[in-house]
Amino acid sequence: MKHIVYKACWDYEKEERWLNDMAAKGLALSDYTWCRYAFTETPRGQYLYRIELLENMPSHPESQAYLRFLEESGVEVVTSYMRWVYLRRNAADGPFDIYTDIDSKIQHYKRIRAFWNVMTAVEWSSGACNLAVGIANLEVNGRLGNFTNGNFVIGVCLLVLGFLFFFLGLPIRRKIRALKKQQTITE
Repeated sequence: MKHIVYKACWDYEKEERWLNDMAAKGLALSDYTWCRYAFTETPRGQYLYRIELLENMPSHPESQAYLRFLEESGVEVVTSYMRWVYLRRNAADGPFDIYTDIDSKIQHYKRIRAFWNVMTAVEWSSGACNLAVGIANLEVNGRLGNFTNGNFVIGVCLLVLGFLFFFLGLPIRRKIRALKKQQTITE
């Protein structure tokens, strides 16, 4: 039987824990699209899940080679969304860790940080452009159109969204600093 759950996740590690909790209840992820998870019933605790942000799209040759390597290692690619891939392995095969050394963890977190930085920059620049158009329209007495108030509202909303993305990226920035500190101590 198929189960659909609508849920927004901003922290991939919490999302991983949730997917593993669902698998422990006998629900295995079968598909994902934006905020929509599809599960099928399986024996309880059959799978362990990991989520990874690839360097390139899953269709890119480097990503394809990497995903084939994972599949040869007993890891199943369940689904992908943009550059995110949802991976699982049979729990009977033991622990499932993609990143076993500090350098690879740092590189993964840097990819996620870059994602949040791009999202932040896009929202801030779009918001600033909308505000600039609104201000310019006030200066020329509305000759650019009559959407000045709309430009201000949209501009402010985009700036706020940019701040949201900035704050969503803060835990990743902290993790990178902590891992670099740990790396310095262990070397």
